[in-house]
Amino acid sequence: MTEEVTLINDQRFPNGAAHRRRLLTLKQVAELLNVNERHVRRLVFERRIPYFKWGHLLRFDPVELEQWLEQARIAADVHSRPVRARDRRTA
Repeated sequence: MTEEVTLINDQRFPNGAAHRRRLLTLKQVAELLNVNERHVRRLVFERRIPYFKWGHLLRFDPVELEQWLEQARIAADVHSRPVRARDRRTA
C-alpha cells in the first residue's frame, strides 16, 4: 500500500486543516492513469503534468490532476461523418 501525504499550509485554503487535500504519489497517479511510472516521470520531466516536488519526492494534487485531464479531453464530434479506414492491402 502506498503512503498518502497531506499538504498542511496550502494558501488556497485559509481555514487550515479542515480543507487539506491528500496528495497522490507517483505510483498512485500511474495507477489512476493506467500507465507505468516511467511515463508519469516523463510527463513530469517535460512539465506536461502539474506536480509538487520536495527534494526527490514527487506529489500530485488530485484536483489539479482532474483539471489537467479535463483540459486534455477531446470531445467527440457527433455531427461529422465517420472516417473510413484505409485498406492496408491497397496501400
